[in-house]
Amino acid sequence: MLDQRAKLLLKTLVERYIAEGQPVGSRTLSRAPGLELSPATIRNVMSDLEELGLIASPHTSAGRVPTARGYRLFVDTMLTVQRGQIAAPELAADQPHKVIANAANLLSSLSQFVGVVVAPRRASVFRLIEFLRLSERRILVIIVSPEGDVQNRVISTEHDYTQSQLVEAANYLNSHYMGLTLEKVREKLKGEVETLRSEIAALMQAAVTVGGEAMTQAQEEVVISGERNLLSVSDFSTDMAHLRRAFELFEQKAQLMRLLEVTGRAEGVRIFIGGESQVVPYEELSVVSAPYEVDGQVVGTLGVIGPTRMAYDRMIQIVDITSKLVGNALSQHK
Repeated sequence: MLDQRAKLLLKTLVERYIAEGQPVGSRTLSRAPGLELSPATIRNVMSDLEELGLIASPHTSAGRVPTARGYRLFVDTMLTVQRGQIAAPELAADQPHKVIANAANLLSSLSQFVGVVVAPRRASVFRLIEFLRLSERRILVIIVSPEGDVQNRVISTEHDYTQSQLVEAANYLNSHYMGLTLEKVREKLKGEVETLRSEIAALMQAAVTVGGEAMTQAQEEVVISGERNLLSVSDFSTDMAHLRRAFELFEQKAQLMRLLEVTGRAEGVRIFIGGESQVVPYEELSVVSAPYEVDGQVVGTLGVIGPTRMAYDRMIQIVDITSKLVGNALSQHK
């Protein structure tokens, strides 16, 4: 555990480094208001903080910079967030995809970093389902949503079906279950398995399962805005390797989905700092994220991605207020 003197020094160092972006030396800290410590005492405390892995010394400077571990301690125990300091425009109630795009742009413009929003998931409802025999025990499942979106999946079956059997199964599903969610269809089929021939029931269950997965994947949209903002961040502009890794992350939207899904299972704002998350395993990046709700139900997540040297108090406010704005806009559009 750090004593109060070490905590105050670490807090001052982190705040100064976030504000100025330059390694902080003992002479600078000795002039900081509120510390009232001699340069020799400050050097001793900084040495202790370095041994604990909370700060590090760049090779080119006598000053120190926070490590990811130092940032984490600062965020968890020393950060104070003054609510109501961020002036954000209302998001107009509109089509969900426009609300999501506008929210990503708002996060980016307010933070000057990268805004990320995961779109709400819709219920997997089908309007039409068809089966096409490709070869022995291989069937193409074609599912059409009410919006006209088409999803195709190939399934392997234990039984070899004729095309007439496939037409029979498709007709049964379309006449009895059209307009229901695929989750409800799956439950109803379990209760009706005795009235259907076992091989037909197995085919229907397999089709509904892969259909639900296909439609869910199609709906998982990640909207990203402001990647170019990182070009003006000194932490990245001076190191092309760091910048390249960041842009690779934005191309791998599945990774972002997994990270933000973790946020969706938690309440309030969450912060991932410099490689703490296996999804964003980069020391140079931090993510501040939060879920957003419609009618009290979490339907998606959003956040800001930027350098570890970010004003976390400001980012928390930006993400928090944007999550509320998105929830309000989507609720009004219903």
